[in-house]
Amino acid sequence: MTSLARLNEPAPEFEALTTQGKLKLGDFRGKWVVLFSHPADFTPVCSTEFGSFASRAEEFEARNVQLIGLSVDGVQAHLAWIRDIENVFGHKVTFPVIADLDMKVSTAYGMIHPGASTTAAVRAVFVIDDKGIMRAMIYYPMNVGRNISEILRVVDALQTSDKHGVSTPADWTPGENVVVAPPAIADAVETPEQAKEKGYEYKTWYLRTKSL
Repeated sequence: MTSLARLNEPAPEFEALTTQGKLKLGDFRGKWVVLFSHPADFTPVCSTEFGSFASRAEEFEARNVQLIGLSVDGVQAHLAWIRDIENVFGHKVTFPVIADLDMKVSTAYGMIHPGASTTAAVRAVFVIDDKGIMRAMIYYPMNVGRNISEILRVVDALQTSDKHGVSTPADWTPGENVVVAPPAIADAVETPEQAKEKGYEYKTWYLRTKSL
């Protein structure tokens, strides 16, 4: 089945059994959601990722983000694995983990890639905004762990762009200059002097940045 998850469209709704009971995506309307999948419980790379997500859960909470994990393993396996992660990494897993045994959520979100595995969800991250719109999708191969700082950076960039109507450049982090929208008509093209008067840093006519 083709993924129904597309950028800037409503994220596929789902109802699923998790380590915290049944939940629906719609339950989190008003909050941002980071939905992330992992291939299997009790695997080394996935365990390091869950330990890292757990250690930084408060940073996501501070951004009004709900973390939700997922794999095609059952709830009992998830519960046992979570306890193991807490023992190994010293951080409690406070977010729900979906038991996607029927692979309905994985299929709707395009997490099943036959070239990688026909029975396990690949490493994927979906950032869904507080209105239920898909804003970012990131895929990783089975043997490469995710960078949690980058996921937080993506959330920061999206929230900053929404709040201020700007874009963010490569390698941007909070506090750095943001990108001003380029002119849409010839009469709006500014000289370096005009851009400076507005408080912009002028690179070229289509690339100007400013501080917030």
